[in-house]
Amino acid sequence: MAKTVWAIDSTHSSIDFSVKHMMIANVKGTFHTFEAKVEADPADLTTASIEFNIDVNSIDTRNSDRDNHLRSADFFETEKYPQIQFKSTSIASKGDDEYDVTGDVTIRGVTRSETFSVTFEGAGKDPWGNEKAGFSGKGKIKRSDYGLTYNAVLEAGGVLIGDEIKISLEIEGAKQA
Repeated sequence: MAKTVWAIDSTHSSIDFSVKHMMIANVKGTFHTFEAKVEADPADLTTASIEFNIDVNSIDTRNSDRDNHLRSADFFETEKYPQIQFKSTSIASKGDDEYDVTGDVTIRGVTRSETFSVTFEGAGKDPWGNEKAGFSGKGKIKRSDYGLTYNAVLEAGGVLIGDEIKISLEIEGAKQA
């Protein structure tokens, strides 16, 4: 396949995350609104160009009070920093449709290089003849690296919110004409 432009099918894609709560459980959430610019040969991502913009206001942890707190200055400060951004800088093949995708992540005005594991899940035509491709991704970032340091000390020791954020992506793209 040649390198082409792919549009993200947001109805068949997701960007999810999880974080430790009280050092004993994981709280999960998702971002409902995001867009991407992807130029790639799905069979060989090493030459791809990938950019994501996530609308932080679309955060959903299934608790409106927590979501509003996450939008506040204690966390994302969405009035000032409404987007999380990712722009790929290098992509290395690990074999068997597995890749390390490295890029610049910007959260709250702080940009750092992060690497995510990405799997090409396959490509094919949908019932209407549109060419589609699927990808899965996962990675971890430290929220403190981006100035997200709000926390509370627990009575028994430890902290309320973990520093490590696990990120998972399921992406379906549609080849553009």
